[in-house]
Amino acid sequence: MSLADASGGASLVQSVDWLAIAPPTITAVVGLILLVADLFVPEKRKRLLGYGAVAGLTAAIISLVPLLGEDRTTFCLTTDTAACSYTADAFALSIQLLVLGGALLTALLSLHRTRDELPAGEYWFLLLSSTAGAALLPASRDLATLIVALEVASLPAFALVGMRRGDRLSSESALKFFLSSVTATAVTLLGVSFVYATTGSLHLTRIAANLGDVSGQLETLARTGVALTLIGFAFKTAAVPFHFWVPDTYVGAPLPIAAFLSVIGKAVGFSGLVLVTVIAFPGYADVWGPAIAVLAALTMTAGNAAALRQSASRDWSAVRLLAWSSVAQAGYILVPIAAAAYAGADQIGSTVAYALMYAVVNLGAFAVVTVVSRTSPRNRLSDYRGLWYTRPLTALTLGFFLLCLAGLPPGIIGLFAKVTVFSSAVDAGLGWLAVVMGVNVVIALYYYLKWTAILFQAPGTADAGTADAGAESGGAAVSGAGTLVRTPVAVTTAIALTAAVGVLLSGYPQLVLRFAATSLF
Repeated sequence: MSLADASGGASLVQSVDWLAIAPPTITAVVGLILLVADLFVPEKRKRLLGYGAVAGLTAAIISLVPLLGEDRTTFCLTTDTAACSYTADAFALSIQLLVLGGALLTALLSLHRTRDELPAGEYWFLLLSSTAGAALLPASRDLATLIVALEVASLPAFALVGMRRGDRLSSESALKFFLSSVTATAVTLLGVSFVYATTGSLHLTRIAANLGDVSGQLETLARTGVALTLIGFAFKTAAVPFHFWVPDTYVGAPLPIAAFLSVIGKAVGFSGLVLVTVIAFPGYADVWGPAIAVLAALTMTAGNAAALRQSASRDWSAVRLLAWSSVAQAGYILVPIAAAAYAGADQIGSTVAYALMYAVVNLGAFAVVTVVSRTSPRNRLSDYRGLWYTRPLTALTLGFFLLCLAGLPPGIIGLFAKVTVFSSAVDAGLGWLAVVMGVNVVIALYYYLKWTAILFQAPGTADAGTADAGAESGGAAVSGAGTLVRTPVAVTTAIALTAAVGVLLSGYPQLVLRFAATSLF
């Protein structure tokens, strides 16, 4: 008897749209190939693995092109073709572009590190595995796939943070990150089980339909499940009070991985929040709407308050400031999600527009920090004093990125993105949240402008135990010991790419802001 006969004439065999799933699939396959190739590639040719990772990520980005302009679904139920586990729509493609582009820049920043410090095979496999999970998540349309994608993105990240062997700080950061994440995931799984118990389905569209028919006896269980399900994604977004892991993790991780977490980690978190709130739980907007609004206000306030307290002479204060800044930026990203509870799913476009802007300029800032760390390994804010006199192009680029994050000209894209997020709060009737955001934007100006001013101050005497900033000549710097230290070509390329995209977006902000004016679902 055939499968079709057993099911009453309907085939039980699902068809797979390989083109739709190409971006995460290519990334995962290339990661596996590099892991196996590491066994056979001689030590002196390990750098080829890095080039393979860059090529694989580039191919994954190119595979997005044929998917533009149409929604494609796959892994659908044979009994209900509207209930699918994977959907390549405008929202998914936008986040996949962010994730894959961010991973490509991270790979460029990592090429020299895997040659000198980190084990190449393991590093590239873990980085591409985490990227594959992050690219899968925005296209996931059932809770099981969402949780699997979340963990595939998270588990390799724990190992990447602790990749610096023999470094106590790196191991401690990885342990903190792991314990916090596991706790959040456990709570989320409990919430998912409650949702499944009350709706009988894991597909987001079916959950939305079935939640409207929940009996009074199960109402409390359903509301509890909705609230608990959001926790894991709020953790990845680094929303308060799930943010304490951020500064120590960024400091202990290799700098490219800190950059990766600051952008891709947030993409995973907010895309998961968007999917479960807007698609699965629209009928419970009265539960998650106020909760996310409060989280947004607390997150931006806590992040900015902590960033203000960073001392210029403290070790790794530059990385810590970017870490706390990323917490504050997460608060801004959450505002349109909260607004969607009151004004509909169209508000989500503002979150995507802001996230794309943030990804470009924040990765660029971390790229510059990577350059400075080669001559000033403690990476204090004071190490950037007089950067304009020794590395003028680097100083101008970092100043531009900081002004974009602050939302000041010439960082026009940062200003417009903040206005778009502010407007979404006003349109949703969240006036109090708009006021909180306005106050926080003003507070953030202080530390962004303070760092920018340090770049152009006259250079002072280097602190004891810290390498001098060095002189810039043809992409080279001189360390305190007088040894010539050249900026790797790949790192220079990453800075140039982010700067070029940042300038393009500031000159033509409609490239990103159009997402705020269109429906992504």
